[in-house]
Amino acid sequence: MQRRVITEGERTEAREWLSEVASAPLVQSVQDAHRAWQNFFDSCTGKLYIAKVGEVRVRWSRDLPSTPTSVTVIREPDGRYYASFVVERDPRPLSGTEHETGVDLGISRLATCADTDGNRSDAANPKHLQRQQRKLRRVQREKSRGREGSANRDKSRREEAVQHGKVARARREYHHKQALKLVRENQVVHVEDLNVAGMVRNRKLARAISDAGWGRFVRIIEEKAAYHGRAVHTVNRWLPSSKTCSACHYLMDAMPLRVRDRTCPGCGAQHERDFNAATIILAAGRAERVNARGARVSPPSFEGVLGEEAGSSGKPRGSTTRNAA
Repeated sequence: MQRRVITEGERTEAREWLSEVASAPLVQSVQDAHRAWQNFFDSCTGKLYIAKVGEVRVRWSRDLPSTPTSVTVIREPDGRYYASFVVERDPRPLSGTEHETGVDLGISRLATCADTDGNRSDAANPKHLQRQQRKLRRVQREKSRGREGSANRDKSRREEAVQHGKVARARREYHHKQALKLVRENQVVHVEDLNVAGMVRNRKLARAISDAGWGRFVRIIEEKAAYHGRAVHTVNRWLPSSKTCSACHYLMDAMPLRVRDRTCPGCGAQHERDFNAATIILAAGRAERVNARGARVSPPSFEGVLGEEAGSSGKPRGSTTRNAA
């Protein structure tokens, strides 16, 4: 191939310009093309050796960064098998930045963010499960009509599992993209230490909270922050972020979920509920991190009234800093 493309090509009138180029890049281009084709065919015919099983044909989703120490074969409810490898990989720290952001998780929007420059950014909530509800209801009706143990009922069960698998993969991919964006743009990400397991006990909001996937989203942020040399700081879950004015720290007695915009009785400032909460989370998180370093900085006044947030109970628990840079 190298002889036909380069050596013989230089002798033709259409490709005589090849003689004006050094031979090294021409040879390298042919080798790169050969390697690309070889990788393609290897991915189509790749095999995985499993102890006591032998060689298994697999479709590789990506190259392994290092030699794996173990492999786990997982069978999903939809009948698909996945191989999960344990490998070591070196961190890839990003260049430092002075930006920090506070993240308020929600249902109408997955996340509302307020950074140290006073800017706002939102991550929409695609509501993956809600978009598939029509198909899921149809499949579930078919399954309920089938006789226990019948082939048709088993077929409907697999189809339902396939739909749930699509929802889970779409949600996971979206979480990874949004988490990576947050980690790239900010040195520290401040989030609330939410009790998601307790919040899903609310029947009216359980499905919406589960569809948003707050817990997994925060875990993905923490993983990416550790890999890229960033930090994730959790503020106390009893912080009354929605009821506290970000301008004067006036604390309101109540803030129903239906109220999205309000005027502060203390200073008259206009606030959008989620952005105001994200700003409070950012301020509280930065104050806690400074105090943790031993500096003589007094916390904002609203930190003295923890335990006032609606829907919380029990004694306040101290916040923690995880994955510090």
